Amino acid sequence: MPNYIRLVFAGVILGLSVVLFILGHWGWGILTIFILLLILVTFFFNENMLIAQYFLRRENIDKATFWLAKIFNYEKQLIRAQHGYYHLLIGMIESRQAPLKSEKYFKKALSLGMTMDHNIALAKLSLAGIAMAKRNKREAIMYLEEAKKADKNKLLADQIKMMKNQLGQLDRTVQMRSYR
Repeated sequence: MPNYIRLVFAGVILGLSVVLFILGHWGWGILTIFILLLILVTFFFNENMLIAQYFLRRENIDKATFWLAKIFNYEKQLIRAQHGYYHLLIGMIESRQAPLKSEKYFKKALSLGMTMDHNIALAKLSLAGIAMAKRNKREAIMYLEEAKKADKNKLLADQIKMMKNQLGQLDRTVQMRSYR
């Protein structure tokens, strides 16, 4: 459902709740206020993205893909603040199936912008992993440093440290191959 229809529907529910309060039907008025809050929450946080994120955390990629596929035109169905998160979720799903193809989604998510620093750090950490897979050490180091700066709450500190260790091992494997 497009967002402007949600706002119109929320306005109608608000009018209905005011009428119910005026007529003295307090119980129904309170119920319509809860329905109004639910509609407003789904305006700011799309229900399809919330369900897809739930299934992604549960490692059920097929259902997460199904729920994200219900968003046909993300520019109309999502507010501008959610566009980056939409591409981040697609990139995370795609990285499980074809890691090198997910790079464009992570870059698009970063260019559209995200408000939470740990999501920015997650996207940059994923891009660092893709750069390591391509054997591009300079780009991987750059993304790891940017991810470390963006991870202010140290939620991804262990993963960043592990990636740096793998980057060091990447140097050793390249040196060992050159001697042979």
